Amino acid sequence: MMQPLIVGNWKMHGTQVEAVALARRVRNGMRGLRGVEVVLAPPFTALAGVRQTLRGSRLALAGQDVHWEMEGAFTGEISPKMLRESGCAFVIVGHSERRRLFHESDENIAGKLIASLNAGLRPILCVGETLAERRRGITKRVISRQLRIALKGSAKSAIEKTVVAYEPVWAIGTGQNATPDEISEVHFWIRQVVEQLFGKSRARGIRILYGGSVRPDNAEILARAKEVNGLLVGGASLKAADFLSIVRVFVEGERSSP
Repeated sequence: MMQPLIVGNWKMHGTQVEAVALARRVRNGMRGLRGVEVVLAPPFTALAGVRQTLRGSRLALAGQDVHWEMEGAFTGEISPKMLRESGCAFVIVGHSERRRLFHESDENIAGKLIASLNAGLRPILCVGETLAERRRGITKRVISRQLRIALKGSAKSAIEKTVVAYEPVWAIGTGQNATPDEISEVHFWIRQVVEQLFGKSRARGIRILYGGSVRPDNAEILARAKEVNGLLVGGASLKAADFLSIVRVFVEGERSSP
C-alpha cells in the first residue's frame, strides 16, 4: 500500500521562535506513530531553526515556494539550491494563493517544477479549479491543462518524485469542502491524465493529496475518499494538537476501514 503523506503548510505565520516551538510539539507528538510520512513547510525565515528541531526525527522539511532559476538578479526570491541547503526535501509549487494573488502562470509553475527536480527536491504540484470554473463544468479541463503544462518538460522518471495536490480554490480557507465523491472523481481524473503522459505503472505510483479547509473534524471523511493518498493542511497545521489528530487518521493500524 502507498504510504500516505501529510503536509503542513504554515504559510506566512510564525516567528522563528514560534515556528521552532510548533515543530518541537509536532516532533514529540509523532513519536511512536508509523505508516505515514509527514512534511512541515514553515516560512523561509524559520527553515534553519525548524531543520535543527527536526534533526533525528522522521519528519521532512518543505519550502513553500521556489524560483525557476538556481541564482540570479531576482530580488526577494529563493532558489532550489538554497532550499536544498536549508534542509528541504520537498517544495510546494503552484499553490492556489501563488496563482491567484501573485498571478503565477502555468508556464511559471512548469519552470519551478523542473528546476526543483533538477536540484533534487520533490515538488508538491498544486492544481485546482475556481468556483466559477466548477460552475461552468470545466473542472477536468482546467486541471488537465494545469497538469499537462506543468509536467510537459519532465522526464518519465521524474513523475515518481512528484506529488500532486488537488486543492479546489473555492474550498481554501472558506470552511467549504468538496464531497468525498467529488474529490474521488477529480483524483481519479488526475491519475488518468498522468497515465496518458507517463504510463499506467508510473501513474499508479504517484501520491495525490487533497487540500482545502482540512480540519480535525473532517479529516477522516476526506481520508476515506477513494484515491486520496494524503492531505495538504493549511490553517489546522498551525496547532500541533489539531495537526497531529489529522496525521493519526492515516497512521497504520488506526485508520478506519471504508
